[in-house]
Amino acid sequence: MRIIDLLDKKSVTLNLVASTKIEAIDKMVDLVENSGNLNNKEEYKKAIIAREEMSTTGIGEGVAIPHAKTKAVDKACLAAGVSKDGIDYESFDGSLSHLFFMIAAPDGANDTHLEVLSRLSTILMDEEFRNNLINTTSIDEFISLIDKKESEKFPEETKEVVEEVVADSKYPTVLAVTACPTGIAHTFMAAESLAKTAEKKGISIKVETNGSSGAKNVLTKEEIENATCIIVAADKNVEMARFNGKKVIITKVANGIHKADELIEKASKGDAPIYNHSGDSVSSSEDNEDESFGRKIYKHLMNGVSNMLPFVVAGGILIAVAFLIDTMLGQVGGTNFGSNTPIAAFLKSIGDLAFSFMLPVLAGYIAYSIADRPAMVVGFVAGVIAKDGGSGFLGALIGGFLAGYVVVLLKKLFSKLPQSLDGIKPVLLFPLFGTLLIGILMTFIILLPTVAINNAMVNFLASLGGTSKVLLGLILGAMMAIDMGGPINKAAYVFGVASLDAGQYEIMAAVMAGGMVPPLSIALCTTFFKSRFTKEERESGKVNYVMGLSFITEGAIPFAAVDPLRVIPACAVGSAVAGALSMLFNASLRAPHGGIFVVPVVTNPIMYLVAIVVGSLIGMTLLAILKKPLDK
Repeated sequence: MRIIDLLDKKSVTLNLVASTKIEAIDKMVDLVENSGNLNNKEEYKKAIIAREEMSTTGIGEGVAIPHAKTKAVDKACLAAGVSKDGIDYESFDGSLSHLFFMIAAPDGANDTHLEVLSRLSTILMDEEFRNNLINTTSIDEFISLIDKKESEKFPEETKEVVEEVVADSKYPTVLAVTACPTGIAHTFMAAESLAKTAEKKGISIKVETNGSSGAKNVLTKEEIENATCIIVAADKNVEMARFNGKKVIITKVANGIHKADELIEKASKGDAPIYNHSGDSVSSSEDNEDESFGRKIYKHLMNGVSNMLPFVVAGGILIAVAFLIDTMLGQVGGTNFGSNTPIAAFLKSIGDLAFSFMLPVLAGYIAYSIADRPAMVVGFVAGVIAKDGGSGFLGALIGGFLAGYVVVLLKKLFSKLPQSLDGIKPVLLFPLFGTLLIGILMTFIILLPTVAINNAMVNFLASLGGTSKVLLGLILGAMMAIDMGGPINKAAYVFGVASLDAGQYEIMAAVMAGGMVPPLSIALCTTFFKSRFTKEERESGKVNYVMGLSFITEGAIPFAAVDPLRVIPACAVGSAVAGALSMLFNASLRAPHGGIFVVPVVTNPIMYLVAIVVGSLIGMTLLAILKKPLDK
């Protein structure tokens, strides 16, 4: 049992200040608790004080090593503190103590605390080493000094540790879960980046992907129990209860792509906090990097959008095909356009039914993201009220957040009820009172202003002239390429989907054209300007033809990450031109996804393709100009 294996960075302080021995114990106990390995802080403190009453653990030479073995400890751990001025800890030699190491060992047959006590006593005999620890300026340096000294004093362990790791290779050292709102690109790019980085470092890893078709490569209970650390790189909900009590790094899916090296390094060392689950079956990936309120709102919104998309895509495409069939059979126009022929009417009725779920599902899953399963029914009701009341996408969005936080409030209020009623809370109390409250709030407070705003937006879009439409298309097209799947991209896309609900179909066409251009521009540039790319980049560029034609903007991310100052401006200009031309040509699209495969249902499809091709060629040309040929 090595000392650094027990020492968590959160349990180390280089500025321990206390005027009495008991105050020093209080602060050291707090540090031990930071490790997450205590089940009863007060019991542990009593055990420490009881040990001190037997005889002081101030061993002299400026060192104190208080320790306790008790049932209040779940797992052996260690805390460390440095006092520059020194504290009177009643040491044997009467000296002030500057170095404090507090050992916590679980009750049982093993003698972990004695082994650690022996090791600490051994390495702390070196005066120079003690002085180096006292004068260290960072926690990382403090731990590194201990690691180095321990390796010097116990050199035979180096070989044993390596052999132990190899022998226990049945389970991966690091586990990871990746998830993005759409479950298409970022999810798998982050998984690949983490896996490749771990392979380069010689660290075994298993990555679970929460994609659009469900979770793949799911982590097993045994793998979780034996993992050093778990990385959760997600922008939407993932199953978190299974990680309770494990060290978990929770971060954005983009960091899984761009900061894989840092994440793998921290995870392999176990440099992460202990995750304590709140009790819900599914938890938002609450970022332990001081997640902002805005990012939490974004993740709740994306959870609603990602679950809404399949309904919108399926319904939208079926409706678009119905219009196409009527057009091909010469049944254009009229109030029944899209239902003038039997087959078109059949497809449109199914499409309308699927599309009608858009707002309830959006609101329901936003609420679910905020307050778990009990909030889903409340969110669905809010979405239906928004749909039937005419407040559209905006009303459903506000209703979803309102429903989620209404259930959060109810959970707090009902937490005071007897424990015997816990079983009926999620199936009766939360849905009943939540639905009643959301009905009142939506009907009497939310509907009126959101209907007015929704109508104003519809009227504004309908009133746009030629120049205004082109300018809007230019802005939306550029937004699709600025962060290629990030918040700005998603804002433009959500606006396009909302416009479908408002009956404005030109906007969705401009958004999709802008989103197709970045990967197509890169694919073309790697094909016709090969000297500007490495062999690996040229191979990856071929994949971008498929990504671009399929409307998966994220295909451009690896190139943008390597050279953002050249790739992003070039792609943004190309996308802006494509969006503007789409509007200029009056192209409209009722399907919110599909890329090249839904072009047949676009109005003015030939000129729409021209817009995409022109934008892609402009993006390619600018990228070729900005990037210089590589030095052979």
